[in-house]
Amino acid sequence: MKPVQLGLVGCGVIGQAHLRAAASLSHARFVAVCDVRKEAAEHAAIQHGIANVYTDVDDLFAAPDIQGVVLALPAHLRTDLALRAFATGKHVLTEKPVAMNAGEVRMLIAARGELVAGCCSSRMRFLPSAQVATDFIASGALGKLRLVRCRALVAAREPPSTPPPPWRLNRSLNGGGILMNWGCYDLDYLFGILGWMLQPQRVLAHMWTNVPAYAAYAAPGSDAETHVTALVECAGDIALSYERGEFMPTQTDEAWQIVGEQGALRLRMTPGAQKQIFHDTVSDHGTLSRVLWEGDEDWEPAHRGPVADFAAAIIERRQPLTSLEQALVIQQLTDAIYQAATCGECVEVK
Repeated sequence: MKPVQLGLVGCGVIGQAHLRAAASLSHARFVAVCDVRKEAAEHAAIQHGIANVYTDVDDLFAAPDIQGVVLALPAHLRTDLALRAFATGKHVLTEKPVAMNAGEVRMLIAARGELVAGCCSSRMRFLPSAQVATDFIASGALGKLRLVRCRALVAAREPPSTPPPPWRLNRSLNGGGILMNWGCYDLDYLFGILGWMLQPQRVLAHMWTNVPAYAAYAAPGSDAETHVTALVECAGDIALSYERGEFMPTQTDEAWQIVGEQGALRLRMTPGAQKQIFHDTVSDHGTLSRVLWEGDEDWEPAHRGPVADFAAAIIERRQPLTSLEQALVIQQLTDAIYQAATCGECVEVK
């Protein structure tokens, strides 16, 4: 079978990761790259043996041999480009976050038609441990769910040696800060391993911007949050407790739990050595714990997964692991968290 022919828009760090990931795939091949920085596009093409180099994205979209495009550039640029790609009949895989807000995601859904479109927020669900957790939860072994919990705080490391990207903590360029950058991963992971059964209804939230001592970690003009916490009430008497922070004036702390009436899972989302999933069970002797799964994971499946799945979805005529409809669920909750943090009151999730 001839591999799906893809074009990459955006030759920065994450774009290069897509090119490297696709090199090992037999069913997908990048045949064109595009970047307004001609030298960046040419460098990527030379590094990965790609013949077609563009600086005008509409020229790439017009190329008849390209079946799908990967949009690997800041969020404020992607929705317009995705709409233009759909208009030329191209399938679209967009980097995360899926868009600037839920309204933009609805526009993408309306324009997609019969094409394939998805979001890279699914990245962590391509790890082997995520599938173990998904299958175990689906078995019903935890009983009726009560609490879904994520606390992921990352301590500030050495100050950056290169200028921080201007979009990363900028509301006008990225829609927000850490919640947009990592919250989409966290929520996609949690909703995904739970089979997309969570139905958020109301949320309380609070946010904080970077501490003054760590000003060098953010680009000048940054105005978005580096620390967010939210309590989400979901249908079925299920609560979602969420906290994420970066450049934190505290030590790194990660705690992920899925708690039901018959037991719980304790796990970690990101790859790592000697990673474990613990199963806490209800017994006549009290709560007992066992190791459900353990192993070493690296980032390779997470980087390869979205492109491999996108190409397979085109071949199989289905939507990717995280479809635009599922990405909309995540973005609707994200929007509600921002709204609740801004107004200081409980907000309904639309």
